[in-house]
Order: sequence, then C-alpha cells, then structure tokens
Amino acid sequence: MITATGARTLAILTLGLTLWGCTAPAQNVEKIAPLVWPAAPDAPRIVFVQAFSRPEDLGISRGFLQRAADLLFGRDELGLVRPMAVVALGDILYVADPGAKGVHRFDQKEGRHELIYAAGGAPLPSPVGLALGAAGEVYVSDSALATVFIIRPGAKEAVPLALGAKLGQPTGIAFDPIGARLFVVDTSAHCVNVFSRDGSLESSFGQRGTADGEFNYPTLVWRTPEGRLYVTDSLNFRVQSFDEQGRFLTKFGGLGDGAGDLPRQKGVATDHYGHVYIVDSLFHALQVFDEHGTFLLSLGGIGHERGEFWLPTGLFIGADDRIYIADSYNQRVQVLRYIGGPT
Repeated sequence: MITATGARTLAILTLGLTLWGCTAPAQNVEKIAPLVWPAAPDAPRIVFVQAFSRPEDLGISRGFLQRAADLLFGRDELGLVRPMAVVALGDILYVADPGAKGVHRFDQKEGRHELIYAAGGAPLPSPVGLALGAAGEVYVSDSALATVFIIRPGAKEAVPLALGAKLGQPTGIAFDPIGARLFVVDTSAHCVNVFSRDGSLESSFGQRGTADGEFNYPTLVWRTPEGRLYVTDSLNFRVQSFDEQGRFLTKFGGLGDGAGDLPRQKGVATDHYGHVYIVDSLFHALQVFDEHGTFLLSLGGIGHERGEFWLPTGLFIGADDRIYIADSYNQRVQVLRYIGGPT
C-alpha cells in the first residue's frame, strides 16, 4: 500500500521526469539600446545595468524538487515585496524587505536564494537599514523591534546584538572597518549613536533642532572609506556631513521642487570619486552632487520602466561604482554604474 507521503513523492518524481525532458524553445532576444545619463550629446556618466525582483532575474534557478512542487501545489513566489535597503558583497546581494518581513540573500555564485528571519523563524517586521561588516557579516536595523541584528556569512538567522544603549527607532546604519565601530541613526531620538566593538556606547552626536549638527528626524547614513559620515536629515530637508568624531562639516539641500532640493531624501552614498548620490522619494529620482554639495545631475522620474522609480528608498554603491537602488513600490532593485571620470 502506498502511503499519502509516498504518493506525493511519486507524483513529484513523475513530474520531475517530465520536466527533465522539457527544454524551452529558443527565443529571439530583442536588442535594447543602452540607457545612459545624461542623454546625448553630453558625455554619458551613468549607465543602466539591470533590474531584479526575483532570484531568476539574477540567474538563480529554482531547484528540481521546487519546480516539481510548483506544478503540484502552485508557485510560491520568492521575489521582492517592498525592498527598503540593499548591500552588495561580491556576488552576494542582501535586500532588506519589510514586505516579506525578512532579509533576502541572493548568492549568484552558488545559485542560491534565502529569506532570512530572526531566531526560530520570527519575522523582522521593519528591516530598514543594512551595513556591511569587516568579515562578510551584515548588520540589520529593525525600526519596529528597536533592535540591531547581525547576519554572519552563511547563517540562516539574524541574531540580535547586545548594545549598551536603548534604541528608540534605529534606521540608518554604517560600519567603520578600521575602528570596528557601528554607527546607528536613532530617528526618534534625533541623534547618531556610535557603538564600540564590544557593543558599548562610545559616543553620540546630534539633538533635535535646525542648527548645524542638529537633526529633525534623521534617517539614513553612509560612511566613506576616508571616514566622512553623510546623514539624511529628513524633516530639515537636507543632508549633513560629519567627521569620524561626529563634528559637523557641511550641509546641503532644502525644501523645494527644483534641482538640488531634497524634499524627501532617503538613501545616501558616495562613489570613489567623492560624488554624493541621494535618493529622493518625492521626486522618484536619484540626484548627484559633488563633495561640496554642488548639484550635478538628476535621473529618474515616476514610472515602471528601467531607469524610472516609484518611491525609491535605500541606496548602496560598491567598490566597482555599481549603484544599487531599492525601488520600493516597483518591487525591485535597479542597478546602475558610474562610468564617467572625476567631476
């Protein structure tokens, strides 16, 4: 007598034999013109590379048993729901996704995709910030749980960090690989906390206000290799920069609807030339400035095509100047690349 489990296994194997013999027909791939900014006749500075929403978009295929189970029980979609932050470590991409209540790990080299939760499969209700550590680990801030987690290389769970200060609403996060310090923006406290290697609170800078070095609901943060910090000062409609000790350096932006204004600034990052990139969700665009805050270029606009955005949020730039943008309500990450020289 065949048990229910045995019957299910037999059905999957039977479908598998069918799948094994099926090959997709060859298709003609239409050539798409490169998308660059600015448009001709100006020299291009940024080029569109790709966009991805699902593992298959990155060449990560579903396994044999998974494909068979899809046919039997319906396809279980594993794509992005509401991506908020992204980081890249070689061929491994991490995407924080409050819509999926976890962090996606796309391993393109190993051809594997995983959705990482907290211990015991507990959801991460609001993972909004990601930062790369020094040894391949990834730090995750969850604003709803008021907790910072760590995902170690190959780990299946995000483990909470024991930090020496209570956090109200952790959002932006950055890591200093030289001093092994962790910078955590606390939006509700209007400050940036600096934690040492052992998790103790080393220092804190900022308070609520409009003066230089003060914040009004700061959100995200980026640390350059040289140690400069850029903080998006949300309701002051500006970005401020600080040195490694938290001393104010510069500010730029403002409330308005013109080029260089920052009415809803979100992610901030820099390339190796020092250009400052800022995502603005009200403009549905990416704006580029020089290190002094001079406006250089804007690209995007609301839409669903490549190079268009719908409430973009997080931003990451890799050592190869690839620009990763969490295109939140388009349920995807768009990848661009800076191809110009110094400004």
